[in-house]
Amino acid sequence: MTELRIVVYGHPAPQGSKRHVGRGVMIESSKKVKPWRDDVRNAALDAIACSCTHIQCEACAAGYPLDGPLIASMVFTFVRPKGHYRSGRNAHLLRDGAPERPATLPDLSKLIRSTEDAITSAGVWRDDARVVEYVRAAKVWASEDPDALTVPGAVIRVWTSGLPGGEA
Repeated sequence: MTELRIVVYGHPAPQGSKRHVGRGVMIESSKKVKPWRDDVRNAALDAIACSCTHIQCEACAAGYPLDGPLIASMVFTFVRPKGHYRSGRNAHLLRDGAPERPATLPDLSKLIRSTEDAITSAGVWRDDARVVEYVRAAKVWASEDPDALTVPGAVIRVWTSGLPGGEA
């Protein structure tokens, strides 16, 4: 089983609605999607880049774009708003009512859609339809989860077969 790990730094943005501008041309409604897709695409290209000149590395041997059944994980990291924290000398402590997870916009499913499209354009997989299972899809606060980054972004993992950890 081959695992590809992609770490993306940037502000996760959802795949929103498209709007018609005439003559059959559709454009993305959200201006945040393009920068996010660019961040994901660049991180994915870095992850699959191979600087080997005489020996094939594991990434080269995997044969990108991947074209079989794939298993994926996407964990999106967000920074807690300042309003979640107390004030004064207790400014480092969370308020009692601060949410455990980011249960607000953007929608997790729309984050996955925009990220899948960027991964496809980077040539990691032939099509996002190849993903047969997500072992984890989550929105988390920075530094508060084992898969969280310390800044906004995402940790994406793609496995070519079997289950993560070698389980069949």
